[in-house]
Amino acid sequence: MPEPSFSPFEDLIDRDRALTILRAALDGAEDGELFLERARAEALVFDDRRLRTASYNASQGFGLRAISGEVTGYAHSTEINEAALRQAAETVRLAVAGGGRLGPAPPPRGPALYPDTDPAEGISFARRVELLRQIDAYARDLDPRVVQVSATLASGLQEIAILRPEGGLVTDARPMARLNVSVILEDNARRETGSTGGGGRGPLDALIAPEHWQAQVREALRIARVNLRAVPAPAGVMDVVLGPGWPGILLHEAVGHGLEADFNRKKHSAFSGLMGQRVAAPGVTVIDDGTIPGRRGSISVDDEGTAPARNVLIEDGVLTGYMQDRQSARLMGVEPTGNGRRESFAHAPMPRMTNTFMLGGDAAPEAILADLRDGIYAVGFGGGQVDITNGKFVFSCTEAYRVKDGTVGDPIRGATLIGDGATALRQIRAIGNDLALDPGIGNCGKQGQWVPVGVGLPTLMIGGLTVGGSAA
Repeated sequence: MPEPSFSPFEDLIDRDRALTILRAALDGAEDGELFLERARAEALVFDDRRLRTASYNASQGFGLRAISGEVTGYAHSTEINEAALRQAAETVRLAVAGGGRLGPAPPPRGPALYPDTDPAEGISFARRVELLRQIDAYARDLDPRVVQVSATLASGLQEIAILRPEGGLVTDARPMARLNVSVILEDNARRETGSTGGGGRGPLDALIAPEHWQAQVREALRIARVNLRAVPAPAGVMDVVLGPGWPGILLHEAVGHGLEADFNRKKHSAFSGLMGQRVAAPGVTVIDDGTIPGRRGSISVDDEGTAPARNVLIEDGVLTGYMQDRQSARLMGVEPTGNGRRESFAHAPMPRMTNTFMLGGDAAPEAILADLRDGIYAVGFGGGQVDITNGKFVFSCTEAYRVKDGTVGDPIRGATLIGDGATALRQIRAIGNDLALDPGIGNCGKQGQWVPVGVGLPTLMIGGLTVGGSAA
């Protein structure tokens, strides 16, 4: 049987008493809320012909926040009761300078963007294990060079309730499901890996359908086969074409973080003080949109109680907005944008991305590649590092190709892209008409907190990036 919905003010603590304590804690503060959460997540990992891991995690608790200017008082507990709440209130009161006035309540939340049920509901443990076993066998049957298969099936449900001092209560139930497949091929003593995956805020049913998981396995094998014949990457400054979809992770890291409001109000971002100025080539429009149904980065309401929105950050090359939580919005004199997010009840919210992508242009992808005289075509990305203060980035490519005179040649291995976000935006030379969002694999880290996100990009040509490689 499914668990009952999360109802903390019916089962754990009296709502009127909680509201009284919250108001006392926020007396003289400018903002704050009581955030309550129940979360559960499970993951099955099938590796090397056997079930390697079967994990289940459950958590429950609350976080109490009081804000006064730049100062935030935050306390949390895994016990949801009046005694714990009173103790937390005494702690957060230490951050309240007094004399502040509470800001307006968030507007009503929008429509639900996903179902409110556990993605794994109705799917037995045995059925999930058997699916992973089938994935392993299918991959090995497709290619005798397969020496290892890893498959992960994960799902969870986060239920939240946000009580605000004016008395408003906002609730949300957020499902998440994901299937990942990785294979290792060996040929002539050389081993290469291919990985793929995806999911979103919805039930497991779509992910475990044969037509879906078999396509995932074939894609992982395709990538591994490409990497088996890859040659060392060249090095030097050259033009780069990014493929659509997941390569948007470069946009997310190198540009998106720099457009989060807290970095800008503290003047730590390379985009600080540039509102209304040209920061990218004409035609470049960057969006953060938390309202796309079922997407990994979507939220029906953010973790402060604000409805998400489709926020235009850069329009036709001009900086037009930052992603705002309530604190940064108040201090910067603008409206919140629905980007106040937190990992769990144990964390205070901050401005975070949801689904961040660049809109498509009018160029045909094949025409963009045909115009690439000497460079690389980067289709897949792995890890990367970014310095928010100057936007400098280093990204490794997991699938890339050498291109000369418009002809896509050998796949290359060991390629890294080096540059900075602000310069890369200005050096965009062509924007494809094939905008695609990633398959649902993104996680974003910031100040020790992780949240699910989405990214997206059309085919894109960027001039003058530094490519790190090992070819002679």
